[in-house]
Amino acid sequence: MHFSIPETEVRSGENGSTYVIKKEYGNNVVPAFPPKKIFTLTPAEVEQRREQLEKYMQAVRQDPMLGASEVFNSFLRKAQQETQQIPTEEVPLEIYLSKRQKVTVNILTSDQTEDVLEAVASKLDLPDDLAGYFSLFLVREGVDGGLTFVRKLQDFELPYVSVTSLRSLEFHIALRKSYWDTAYDTDVMDNRVGLNLLYTQTVSDIERGWILVNKDQHRQLKSLQEKGSKKEFIRLCQTLKYFGYIQFDPCVTDFPEKGCHAIVSAGNNELNFQVKLPNEQMKEGSFKVTRMRCWRVTSSQVPVANGTASPPPLQQVPVANGTASTSPCSSAQCEVKLELAFEYLMSKDRLQWVTITSPQAIMMSICLQSMVDELMVKKSGGSIKKMLRRRPNGSLHRSESQQAVKSPPLLDSPDPDREQIVKLSTKLSSVSLRGTSDVGGNDFHGNYAFEGIGDDDL
Repeated sequence: MHFSIPETEVRSGENGSTYVIKKEYGNNVVPAFPPKKIFTLTPAEVEQRREQLEKYMQAVRQDPMLGASEVFNSFLRKAQQETQQIPTEEVPLEIYLSKRQKVTVNILTSDQTEDVLEAVASKLDLPDDLAGYFSLFLVREGVDGGLTFVRKLQDFELPYVSVTSLRSLEFHIALRKSYWDTAYDTDVMDNRVGLNLLYTQTVSDIERGWILVNKDQHRQLKSLQEKGSKKEFIRLCQTLKYFGYIQFDPCVTDFPEKGCHAIVSAGNNELNFQVKLPNEQMKEGSFKVTRMRCWRVTSSQVPVANGTASPPPLQQVPVANGTASTSPCSSAQCEVKLELAFEYLMSKDRLQWVTITSPQAIMMSICLQSMVDELMVKKSGGSIKKMLRRRPNGSLHRSESQQAVKSPPLLDSPDPDREQIVKLSTKLSSVSLRGTSDVGGNDFHGNYAFEGIGDDDL
């Protein structure tokens, strides 16, 4: 998420929030604050310092302990509202459950993600202990009605501010399950509302082609729909390829060779590649998150062909925890290129970098991080189930009129023209990746789940 630092913070020195955080956690934990300029700043220097402050806050946000600081999160919330000049007031906000279905909740413009999720759960009558299985996402609706998942909304975001600041009707907030292990589906399906939400999402994923369904499977699924057998419908879908995956828009990768066009999907603790090689041959392969040593998201400015630039181009800096800072592009004829690069254990003694160039690189990084988090929780014997934070008065507000999740229409016939994909060989030649010296060590996401790999897993 992008937010700009208020002008007063840009021109001043270390703000009060940073001082309090340092006092509480110590100088060795909190990153060094950008140095203050003695003389009056020029507009260019103000913009440079704004970028430095945004990078600083991203660095602080990478530390779970610092990121959980209410002082710091309060500063972030204030910065978002001040930047967009949105006063605190009650407003309606639409939340999409599927392409055809949405609910409207009344919230405050200053409500953060968890507050809005709580309001949606109340509206749908979803139990509090199941609300933690779902998250809010920023999505973009295409001209064909398809949804592109831009990013998962972070805890410190103000959803109303995030979506309205984009000033485009094609952006929405959507509710979707936030876990990857299908074993958790059982917990959700034991509740009527949870079952309906999961069923609606599954049908939508089939309709958009994210889940592969052949004619025989389609016939079985349609029969279950007609009987109203939602649990059995989901159980059958759990056996289908790409169930529970999020599919990203077409992108470019350097694997197995540079310049390959690909469809990347995230699910089942892996990134799945459906790659079109330069010779037009289609291949498929998967990269397990447990074999990724680390990953990073970087950006760069590239000239636009024929001198036509995308409207208003933005300069982005290396991102952390799914956030990216932006500022006006220095050239009128350039655009930002986002890349996700991960170092992968190809064989016992060989690590190799793989790069994906995609506007959704941040979303991909968020998916990887949530997979690792889920694996580590499971490894420690914990559970992803969590209760929503209580309101200050100690009770959750329940809406007088709850809204039911409606059943989607019956499935259309599967696309017979869907291309068949050949499996990638497990022994592929190395590919080169540009040097990493331009990226600081703090911009890398270390993978704690990587440490548990043994020779037997290879």
